[in-house]
Amino acid sequence: MSYQAIYHSPAGKLKLVSDGKNLIGLHFWRDRYEKTPESESSEKPPFPEVTRQLDEYFSGIRTEFDLPIRFIGSMFQVQAWQALQTIPFGETISYKEQAERIGSVPRAVGLANGQNPIALIVPCHRVIGANGQLVGYGGGIELKKALLNFEAMVRDFGPQPFAASTPLAKPQRREGLSSH
Repeated sequence: MSYQAIYHSPAGKLKLVSDGKNLIGLHFWRDRYEKTPESESSEKPPFPEVTRQLDEYFSGIRTEFDLPIRFIGSMFQVQAWQALQTIPFGETISYKEQAERIGSVPRAVGLANGQNPIALIVPCHRVIGANGQLVGYGGGIELKKALLNFEAMVRDFGPQPFAASTPLAKPQRREGLSSH
């Protein structure tokens, strides 16, 4: 059984998915006509902790997530997603570098990253092209720019060459999710 909750972030509405113990999904709300889940379970584990840590991330306080996560995917995908978790906050690596870390090729890593079920927390936004260009992101390139710029500013690296055209908004009140 899975449970869902909605989190309103500065990056837009996020759909959280849990198996009742672990976070198994964090997805950008894609369809503005999609209905809010009827059986929203914002108090179901680990949603309260996910909410707290996302609040801290977007406030510039948290640079690492410590949440119970369960990946659902092939062995290769899980390996690629676990490698994403080793990329430090405010830093980027290339698809080539990620591929070398797991003994693969950039194209395969890019395809696995494109299927990342837990956006932001498993930071595929920190992977860029070998030439330093921003390529591919489920939330869109502008959001990838905004997230990288946000992390760079929090780390006090100053403006980045990939500065977003629009900054992330301030955190909004979440529907059905309690703050701690």
